[in-house]
Amino acid sequence: MKDHFCAVVTGQSLITHDIRNVQDERFAEIVHFLGQGDLVFTNFESTILGKHGGWPTKGKYFGYSKAEVLDALQAIGFNALALANNHAFDLGPNGVLSTLEEVKARGFLHAGIGADEADASRPGRRRLGARDVALVAVDAGPGPANMYAGNPTSFRPARPGVNRLKTIRKLGVPDGHFRRLARLGDHLQSSPFELANYAQPEDPPHVTSGREINFYGTVFSQAPSFECTIEVDAQSASVQLSAIRQAASQGDFVVAYLHHHHWEPGWQDVPRWVQSFARSCIDAGADLFVSHGAPVLQALEIYNGSPIFYGLGNFLFHVHPDENEWNPPEVWQSIVAACRYDGGGRLERVDLLPVVIGAHAQSIGSVTGRLVPVAAAGNVARDILEGFAIRSRAFGAEIDISSSFGRIAVPAARKFG
Repeated sequence: MKDHFCAVVTGQSLITHDIRNVQDERFAEIVHFLGQGDLVFTNFESTILGKHGGWPTKGKYFGYSKAEVLDALQAIGFNALALANNHAFDLGPNGVLSTLEEVKARGFLHAGIGADEADASRPGRRRLGARDVALVAVDAGPGPANMYAGNPTSFRPARPGVNRLKTIRKLGVPDGHFRRLARLGDHLQSSPFELANYAQPEDPPHVTSGREINFYGTVFSQAPSFECTIEVDAQSASVQLSAIRQAASQGDFVVAYLHHHHWEPGWQDVPRWVQSFARSCIDAGADLFVSHGAPVLQALEIYNGSPIFYGLGNFLFHVHPDENEWNPPEVWQSIVAACRYDGGGRLERVDLLPVVIGAHAQSIGSVTGRLVPVAAAGNVARDILEGFAIRSRAFGAEIDISSSFGRIAVPAARKFG
């Protein structure tokens, strides 16, 4: 028998400012809540400008942080970081190396980037509380191929980068439209040399017959109706699931992490491919699944006795004031969840603390004055919890709401370790 274990998970932390001097009672309430955890986890949604330097790899949505923000995260209680995300490569390979160096120096459990593909895909492992904890972290894009880590070959050096879960987007179109697209493709895809000029390094093979068309990197497939689907590459998934199985076989508490930007039109909806991948991770031995990407709170599922957080939105979100697309109130609302396990490794319950990023609930919608999250109260807290409960009920999870807190009691199920 092992001691009780608590894993606290939050929304993603896009942090560019040192928050250690913030004085706010409701922020202090969150810090106290984090303090319950043996494992306290977030996604570090940035890259460090350190001694390796670097340069911007993109225009809009570019950002970086100084190493002091890692001290700030550690000071408020975090001891585990996912590093696989779309901002990890904002300063190129140099930023990846600096981030790794600074994160390692502080002793965080971490995973998701590396000096090459083998390093980036390697699970992080650290003793936290009474458990050995393993973390597998992946990014599913979309992102340019050079963002992802690569192993050296006889004619190419290694590329530092992000641990990749390969996916492909397919646009389904009905039969008549598909035939017209095929004819258009025949006219406009003029030669292998032209295709090569426009191709990205890992575009799917060029096909102009059968049920699929690759039109300059965009794949159209024959379908009964218009649809957009994401397919996970089976070999890529197998590598990640194998790492989970290996860690679970050692008796580790395994956290599987996914970052992606393949969002649904309703961005609080869970994509079907994410549900399938999340369940595969639990089946492989993960004890906890967490995902970020869409900057909003999505649903929770308890699958085979293990929690799946399909999207925890934001915890720290230091975006540029001119980025008005982040005005919707749901961008600034989330939860912090404490997953409590008994001495036998069974998930007993999940406690939920609703939070709002910003000092005053009435300021929701403005990106100014949004340095830290605070514990939500009153109607705002209830609205966050009730919306989360409605979305989670569709996945079979029932959330009890009392005042400004939520709780999920979990019946006896499987054990880990």
